[in-house]
Formats: sequence, C-alpha cells, structure tokens
Amino acid sequence: MSFWGRYVPVAERRAKARRKMEQLRKKGKDIQPVEIEGRTIARSFWGKGWCDHLESFSDYANRLPRGRTYVRNGSVCHLEIQPGLVEAMVAGSSLYKVSIGIKKLKPAVWTAIKKKCSGQIGSMLELLQGKLSNQVMAVVTDKKDGLFPKPGGIEFSCSCPDWAVMCKHVASALYGVGSRLDTRPELLFVLRGVDAQELIAAEMALPSAEPAAVGDALADEQLSAIFGIDFDTETQTDVQSVPATKPAVVPKKKSRRTRVRKTGTSTPPIARSKNVPKTSTNTRPRIRPTGKSVARLRRQLGLSVAQFAETLGVTPSSVYRWESTQGRLRMQVWALNALAALHQKAKAK
Repeated sequence: MSFWGRYVPVAERRAKARRKMEQLRKKGKDIQPVEIEGRTIARSFWGKGWCDHLESFSDYANRLPRGRTYVRNGSVCHLEIQPGLVEAMVAGSSLYKVSIGIKKLKPAVWTAIKKKCSGQIGSMLELLQGKLSNQVMAVVTDKKDGLFPKPGGIEFSCSCPDWAVMCKHVASALYGVGSRLDTRPELLFVLRGVDAQELIAAEMALPSAEPAAVGDALADEQLSAIFGIDFDTETQTDVQSVPATKPAVVPKKKSRRTRVRKTGTSTPPIARSKNVPKTSTNTRPRIRPTGKSVARLRRQLGLSVAQFAETLGVTPSSVYRWESTQGRLRMQVWALNALAALHQKAKAK
C-alpha cells in the first residue's frame, strides 16, 4: 500500500494508459507519446542541452530525477509543444494531465542572440543539427541569456494529488521535452516564440538577389526560374524554334531543292511545339521547387516560418526541412498545389 492507495504496477499503469490514449485517438486527438530507447533520455545537442540546462539549477536538480524513471518506462503517454506551452498526459495510478507554461523569449534577449550569432550559422540544417561553432554554442546555451528557459520563466501544474511543487509527473514531462527535441529541435524555437530562420546568415541561406517586378512582386521570369513553371509555353517555344531551324547558306545550284527540303523539315518542330500547351493546359502547372526558392517565396510574402507553414497546412519542421535541403524538393501533390497558389498570390501583389 502506498500513501495514496494501492500500488499500481508499471505494466498495469501503461496498459490502462494505452486504452485511454486509444479512446482519445479515436475521438480525433493527435496523440504524441514520448518513446525512449534504452536509458539515455536525450542524445542530440538540443535535447541534452535542455536537460543539462534544467539540471544546472539547484532548485530543479533535486526534483527532476523523480521523473526519469517515468519517462524511461514510457509513462509520458502524450506530449505536445506549442508556443509558450507544453501539455502532457502521464500515467501514474491514474492518467494525469500536466501543463507547463514557458514564458516566451524577451525581444531584447532574442535581438542580442541574433546579433551575437550574426553571419556564423550558414543553414537551418546546421542550426537544427547543432553543428555550431563553440562561440555560437556558448551564446544559445547561455544559462542566463540563452534560448533555454530559466526556472523563473516556468510555471507548471498537474492534476495528481501530490502536494510537491514539482511532482514526478511534471518532472517526467520536462524530461520528455528534452527527448522530443532530439527528433524535432525546431520545437524549442516554437516554444520560445521566435523564428529560427532569423539566426541564419541571409547571404548564405538565400539565393543571390534578383531584381523584382514593380511593387516587389515576383516577375513571371523569376517564378519560372524558381518553381520551374512554364509561362506562355507556346509563344516561347515558337520563338526559340525559328532560329534553330534557320536554313544554312548553301551553293546556288542546290539552293532551290535544298530550300524546299529544309522548309519541309522546319515545319514539324513548330507544329509539335504548338501542340504542347493544348495538353498542358488541362493539367496542373509543373512545379519543381528548391529549398532556396521556398525561402525566397516565404520572404517575398513577408511570412514567418510558422505563418508560412500554417498557410500551406504543414508543420514548421517541414518548412525548415525544405529550406535546408539542397537542390530539388520532392513533395506530395497537395503541397505542390498549395505552393502554386502562394506564388500566384505573390505574383498578384
């Protein structure tokens, strides 16, 4: 017997929690459990940085270990990170709801971080993978003015009957955040309410500047180059095909016969080119975006990564991944159509 009643074995707790999670999933709840392999809770730069940072404060160091066993045995059944908020469900003798409020990063602190990191981070991939110089690492993990929250900026609550300021369910959720950052490090920036893209050196992360159309709208030529969309395909093909089939200079005695033959051979390519738009007009535009072109379009529209992702109906991590990818992007049809709609909006600006 425990103080609160009958001791519930771990296997029984987890089985009960799984049934509850399955019920919530059937109701449309996006269940995101924390799953850890082995005993290591966090392995990445950002995940370990989060855990080490919290454990560096004496008022947390003695309380956090209570949650290690819980997060390791899979008791954190659901954990969702939003701007300024972490919500979790942890299996104990019952299923408890945990809420952790994280104050957003102060604008002055974020400005100072950007200034200190200016020109030193070349791509989003480098940032999210933690491939940073020692100087940048010191800036973003600074105990006082870095990206990680201080105890004074964290508020938490749990539905369990434990009177402790930080119960084991809250502690397990905090460790769960560190584990989640292993696979989705961009969520740290979402949690602190800042745009990670602002840390990237502009001259390294974006294509070289090109003159835009009047009103800063993207010209047809730019859109075609960026997304591989063919504008006025029939006209362009006709113009390009004429010089390609221009008769060469030949001796006069063969001129009449040769001209007739060359005129005949030059006609089919033009005729074929005029048939291309007739088939292509019945299909969607051929869009072949790259990471740089996606970043260019987002900046053209004046949207943050979070806003751009919401407009497209994807997660911010997808946008970060796109913009960090070299060369052509492979996307599903609905994502390509969403991008097509956005560049048309940029064109109409």
